[in-house]
Amino acid sequence: MVKVEGRERLVRRMKAIPPAVQREVKAALGASGGELVAMMKRRAPVDTGALRDSIGWTFGDAPQGSFSLAKSSRGGDRASVAVTVYAGGGGAFYGWMQEQGTVKMPAHPFFFSSYRVLKKRIKSRTSRAMNKAIKSTRTG
Repeated sequence: MVKVEGRERLVRRMKAIPPAVQREVKAALGASGGELVAMMKRRAPVDTGALRDSIGWTFGDAPQGSFSLAKSSRGGDRASVAVTVYAGGGGAFYGWMQEQGTVKMPAHPFFFSSYRVLKKRIKSRTSRAMNKAIKSTRTG
């Protein structure tokens, strides 16, 4: 039988990683969601302001009738960390038509183009948060 020194410390550290990572990643995704929504609102076409005001983010599902960047339909603990960015719905049912255009109206992309601009920053922020959480679980 092989004796491993510091096994208890390693086990404690490994058990502490998932909750710490989830907390840090959730905070990072919240910051990223806010930044992404702000950019989308700046880029959205404004007539009545309904479309701009319909843009938001949540850790749950998007409101009925809106289109979204991601859906948190995975279930379990992972869904609580998934961010859903959405637009449209309610009085702004035309959000998807603005984004994609129609036969009578040219496209005015504001939603997916904003995500593409910030995608690298969002990924980097999330990776830094995970690394920070893993490093912070080190014990004496």
